[in-house]
Amino acid sequence: NLILKIEKYKRRTISVSFSQISQSQLVLQTKTSSAAMATVRMIDIAVNFTDSMFKGIYNGKQYHMGDIQAVLKRAWSAGVERIIVTGGSLEESKEALAIAETDARLFCTVGVHPTRCKEFEDSGDPEKHLQDLLTLAKEGKEKGKVVAIGECGLDYDRLHFCPSDIQKKYFEKQFELAYTMKLPMFLHMRAASQDFCDILQRNKDRFVAGIAHSFTGSAEDCDKLLSFSNVFIGINGCSLKTAENLEVVKGIPVERMMIETDSPYCDIKNTHAGIRYVKSSWPSKKKDKHDQECLVKGRNEPCLVRQVLEVVAGTKGIADIDQLSQTLYHNTCRVFFPHDLDSAAEALLASCREDL
Repeated sequence: NLILKIEKYKRRTISVSFSQISQSQLVLQTKTSSAAMATVRMIDIAVNFTDSMFKGIYNGKQYHMGDIQAVLKRAWSAGVERIIVTGGSLEESKEALAIAETDARLFCTVGVHPTRCKEFEDSGDPEKHLQDLLTLAKEGKEKGKVVAIGECGLDYDRLHFCPSDIQKKYFEKQFELAYTMKLPMFLHMRAASQDFCDILQRNKDRFVAGIAHSFTGSAEDCDKLLSFSNVFIGINGCSLKTAENLEVVKGIPVERMMIETDSPYCDIKNTHAGIRYVKSSWPSKKKDKHDQECLVKGRNEPCLVRQVLEVVAGTKGIADIDQLSQTLYHNTCRVFFPHDLDSAAEALLASCREDL
């Protein structure tokens, strides 16, 4: 029966597996050892390593040298196994890919953020701009580095950067990239749930999966997103600010959730409702007293995804944080690293055959 289950799983495409494969089957298929179960495993799905703060520049002023390597060292030590570097424009996506190529545990996205969609028309040739994104995505996928199209979506809180009609037009255009590349979508939705979900509905057969990252919407917004069987919800510090936010997170099934920092932004502050569940901490210093061994005060970074995990566990009343981390880890692999699950299934199948 186990072999049949694994063979059946291997034949399923990613586009249908989300609603059909239970989390318990996934855990079984990876044959997690008891020793591994005692270890927290995390993937930070959203890190803005292209941001100037990781180059030591704050508000245009240089305070210290770039310190990505020190930031990564802390992340790996904290139990972060992989990081996805987000691209928010064509140029930023190129930089994200270059950063991802510096470490086997780094990956990236290619796409245009809703607030920057004017770059399509500012380029003078929107179709060529789209093709340039496609070319970059192909290059990055061939290198095993590009794992999603995005960050793309709608942001009606910041219409002063880009009007809604342009946002909608080029959000929809980026589904062409996802469809051609057979990649999931890294999504951004802010104060635009109706238009956002309408566009998802029109394009539901054109993307294999999606993650609505940095979710800060209402319970109703969340339910709309979860009505799409292949859409997951990304939680970070901005998702955990208020008591209302925590109630929304409490209602999200863990099988449909991922965690992130969206660093250097969206840290969990002392004023946030979720702070009471935070257990881990790291020493920090102000940016003008930079120390490679310390966090920069006020700058989020990937190691702090551990705190997001802790708040999710506390909010949902989950005592076994290790098991929670395993579930979220597998969710992330299902979307961004499905080959890992295929490899685990192959290994378990081979093991079962040897036992027969």
